[in-house]
Order: sequence, then C-alpha cells, then structure tokens
Amino acid sequence: MLNTAAIVGRPNVGKSSLFNKLTGARQAIVHDSPGVTRDRLYGEVEWTGKTFTLIDTGGLDYSKDSTDNKGTDDNSSAFVLSHIRKQVTAAINEAEVVIFLCDLKSGVTADDKEIANMLLRANKQVILAVNKCDATGINSTPPELYEFYSLGLGDPYPLSANHGHGTGDLLDEVTKTFPMDIDTDEITDENGNKVLRVAVIGKPNVGKSTLINALLGEERMIVSNVAGTTRDSADALVEVDGASYILTDTAGIRKKNKFKNIKYDGTPGNNQIEIEKYSVIRALTAVDKSDVCVIMLDVNEGFTEQDGKIAGYAHEHGKPSVIAINKWDSFEKQGDTMDKMRKELTKDYAFMSYVPFVFISALKKQRLTDLFKTVTNVYAQCSRRITTGLLNEALAAAVKQTPPPAHLGQRLKVYYATQAQTNPPTFVLFCNSEELFHFSYRRYIENRFREAFELVGTPIKIIVRERDGDKK
Repeated sequence: MLNTAAIVGRPNVGKSSLFNKLTGARQAIVHDSPGVTRDRLYGEVEWTGKTFTLIDTGGLDYSKDSTDNKGTDDNSSAFVLSHIRKQVTAAINEAEVVIFLCDLKSGVTADDKEIANMLLRANKQVILAVNKCDATGINSTPPELYEFYSLGLGDPYPLSANHGHGTGDLLDEVTKTFPMDIDTDEITDENGNKVLRVAVIGKPNVGKSTLINALLGEERMIVSNVAGTTRDSADALVEVDGASYILTDTAGIRKKNKFKNIKYDGTPGNNQIEIEKYSVIRALTAVDKSDVCVIMLDVNEGFTEQDGKIAGYAHEHGKPSVIAINKWDSFEKQGDTMDKMRKELTKDYAFMSYVPFVFISALKKQRLTDLFKTVTNVYAQCSRRITTGLLNEALAAAVKQTPPPAHLGQRLKVYYATQAQTNPPTFVLFCNSEELFHFSYRRYIENRFREAFELVGTPIKIIVRERDGDKK
C-alpha cells in the first residue's frame, strides 16, 4: 500500500484522538478505556497536496503477559491482547512511516521502551510524537520532553491531539517523502468502474469479520465467538471476481437491554455502555455512507426481532440490500431445505419483500462470488433511471388492471408519474387528491413498478402530489 502511515503506542496515549484529528472525522472510538481500539482502522489524510492512508491501531500492553487471563469469557482476555499485537504488527508491515505516540504526562514507561525496541528492529521510518503537551509546552519545549530522547528514536515532536497543536509539524515530517497527488474525481477500479462501498451489518457474532477476512485472505479483523469483539467500523478494499469493493465491518448491533449485562471493571470513566453506544452509532453511520448493505443472518439462530430492526434501518434509509444467510455449511440440510428456508425468510422480511437472499459460508468461502454479483446487481437497480414514457405506460397498465378506489363519492384520479431521483428510485405521482390516495393503493403501484422494471434489492419511494388546480 502506497503512502501509508501507522500510529502505534501503548493504550490510552491518544492514538485514536490523533487519528480523528488528522483524518478530520470522528471515525475511531475515543474513550478513556484502554483497549477500545482493537482492529486496525484506515482513514485518509490530505496535507499540502499530498494524500496518504493513516492506520489507527490498538494499544500495545506488555505488562499483561499472553499467558495471563487464559479465559475467553470477557473482552480483556489474552485472546484479544494477542490479536491486538498481531494487528499492530500487520499495520507496521503495511506502513511506510510509523508514528510512535507517547504521553508526556506519563513519561517514558517500560512499555514505551519495549515498543521502541520493536520499532528499531522493524527497519521502518519512525517518527516519535509526544502527546498531551499544552500550547505553552509546544511553543517552549517542556523539560519533560527531553526524557524521550532516551528511546533512541531521534527528536520527539510535541503535540496535543485534542487541540491539534503541533500536528502541522508532524504531518510535514510524515509526508516529507510522499509524492504529490494526482487529481481524481471518484474511486474507480482500473477499468473505470465505480468501487462500491458495502456495509456489512448484523447482530454480534454472525460472521461479519469472518466474511471480510475470507475475502482479504488475511486476518485483518479480530474473529472470535466473544460477542462485541468488533467495536469500530473498519474499511477494507477487496476484489471479488475482478470487481473491487470497499467493505465496512461494523460492530454487532445488540438490543438495548443487553447493555445492562455489560460488566464494569471499576476504572473511573471506563463506561462500557458508552463504548457500546459509540459502536452502534458507528455501525449506523456506516450504513448511511454505504452504497449497498449486506445484512448477515446466522442460519443456526434464525430470524429474530433484532434482525428485523437492523434490516429495517437499511430499508428506512433507502439502501439497496442483500440478506446473507451465513453458516450454511453447519446447518443440517435435506433436498429442499434451501427452498423452505427462503419461503420462511420471505415471511420474516415481508416489510422488505424486494430483498434477495444468498446462502453462504464465510468460513468455508462458499458462494461469496454469488453474494457480490448480487451486491453489484442490486446497486445497478437502485441507480436505474426510467424514462417518463415507460414509467407512464406501466402506470396506465396498473390503473387499468386495478382502478383507483373511491371514498365518500369521490374517486381518485392518477394522472401521470415521473422519476425524481435515483438511489433509491423515487417516483412522483400526480393525482386529483392526496387524501384519496390510500397507502394500500400506493403499495400496489409500487409493486407494479417493481414488477415492470425488475427493481430487485432496492427500496422504492412513492411521493404523491396534487396537480396544480385540483386542490380547492
């Protein structure tokens, strides 16, 4: 990966705060709890005509040996610690420049020395940055800064991630060897096709991270059967059958009452419920920014109320969607099991009857190509623009087959339709009275449009307007 920098350091020194400040978006979760960032997060930074990818990583904590806390019943287990270290190592290997972030107030710690030694062995360009320096400390070097020369990494850069002080000098050093940007209008692949942004959403532990790791061919997302392992929304660029996609792995969205069961460790400010809320907000934001949603369902658990709410959010926000029924390899099957399951799910997802189902196994990499062919198709349907002539032919046929209803002696008259926008397809219908246009007839027209133009996988919006002069 070209033009890439990674932020590393021990827990709670401000890595995510610096990441958010430099990328200009509140993408990484920021909280006083050590270990909040676990997967490596990617963001884009532009500085003086140069754009580079910035990677945020989890905190390296050498004070907890990997042999301690062998259990996996909580999120501070040795399993998570070892995976954070793997993620940090992968980020260092990817990056051209490594920003080693320390904390002025804590001084040089044993963990700082351990990390410094690791970076010296990595043979990478390392920039030593010291966070939590106030404005006075930056303008006049604080005496505590000299202690960091002992790490053997050259001149330390004082900064304040929260306020942005000193970040300009840091960025000058980071981008010193990066080339200037070439202007590009949008993200396209080598064939000039749009790279779709796909949000992978669902309850915890349905296989979202496993899916992305299977496509990447590497373990970039932490995979565990411990619910809540993924907390941030992390992007990954993948290629499937020659087409490129940006996948966003999101935190599993749990019921609100599940928050009550989250344990506190007694650390002041370590409010796990707040972290859960940030994660859910981040997942919903990923849906808002996506082109397509892949809604994952665990076939062994079946459809639940929470699955319906998650799918409903994508539906309400006009996102084309695909339901990926995961773990199909582990489900006991007979000859017609898939057909029966599809009929059951069609009833469960009746509120979004347009959505296609794909039965996959992320672990075994089964039918992943079919999944992303469907993703591409539903986006194409969502982006379709239908000519006014064809639209009104379909409207006339629908009205002829089922005439509009009458109410209190008045009959609804539907004159014509036009498409107002795409993503999702939005149609404006002009009539003599909005009050007479019952929601059931609106649904009927929507279904006829969907049938006539094969609008699969995308919601449709119908807007009713009274024609000028009809309203008395």
